[in-house]
Amino acid sequence: MALRSNAGEGEDGAVNSNARGREESLCIAMETKGAGFMKMWGYKDRFGVIGNGARRAGQNGKTVLVTGATSGIGLAMAREFASRGCHLVLSASRERPLRKVAARLEREFPFSVIAVICQNLAEDGGGIGLYEKVSDRNITVDVLVNNAGFGLVGEEISLSLVRERDMIGVNIAAVTELTHLFLRDMCQRGEGKILNVASVGAFQPGPYTGAYYATKAYVANYSRALRVEAKKYGVQVSVLCPGTTRTAFFDKAGSAVPIWAMSARKVAKAAFRGLEKNREMIVPGAGNKLLRLLPQRVKLQGVAMLKR
Repeated sequence: MALRSNAGEGEDGAVNSNARGREESLCIAMETKGAGFMKMWGYKDRFGVIGNGARRAGQNGKTVLVTGATSGIGLAMAREFASRGCHLVLSASRERPLRKVAARLEREFPFSVIAVICQNLAEDGGGIGLYEKVSDRNITVDVLVNNAGFGLVGEEISLSLVRERDMIGVNIAAVTELTHLFLRDMCQRGEGKILNVASVGAFQPGPYTGAYYATKAYVANYSRALRVEAKKYGVQVSVLCPGTTRTAFFDKAGSAVPIWAMSARKVAKAAFRGLEKNREMIVPGAGNKLLRLLPQRVKLQGVAMLKR
């Protein structure tokens, strides 16, 4: 897909190409050092082969890949899965925040992080690149959490077209690539779960944030369609549609965090419960559920007033 470039940065958006090469090298070094440390403490005996950063989930937990894992909902989801004995593959575009998050999670939940993978999802084929890096490490992903994404706020004619192209690359193209490739593997195995993160913005057009809302409508409809296709293979596809959440999203979009925003931790807990119950669409918060019932015109005008 051509609608992408490498300028700017979102929650897991584009990064400078030279920096990306340095960051990938550092991530590989981190995995190598981590593997040696875990061997010393008997990790190999508990969970399988360690070499080259690759481990297979033990019988007490699933292997979960979380994109955009350095902050917000992604970090909260990683913590939620780790607290339940799952093993984490963390991915983001920026190496240093990723290293810090991995170290923090390892302190909270020893042996929970089995791989950290830097990948710029805004670049052409970014999702394919991440899939190949996971495959090269011989990691079988049981649960995919497509969380990475970012938004832009402002009049369409005032926004950077380059940034919009990056947003489409992360929010649509990379989600499609990762979902397609991991869904294929899961269907072949006859098991697996995919959680794609959309937004309540998927339910109506969004003046002053039109392209972002449109990308999330794509994620919601794409996920609901694939859920029907995947069911006969024993694979679950769910979509998370959070409302306003206290994350770095607002810093990236250049707007203030509303006082009614829900915490990322609450969103993650609701997401985990919904995934456990095999919900098609997970909408955290009673207020967000009620929003779906409002007339389209009312919601349209409401968004315009909030975003203007």
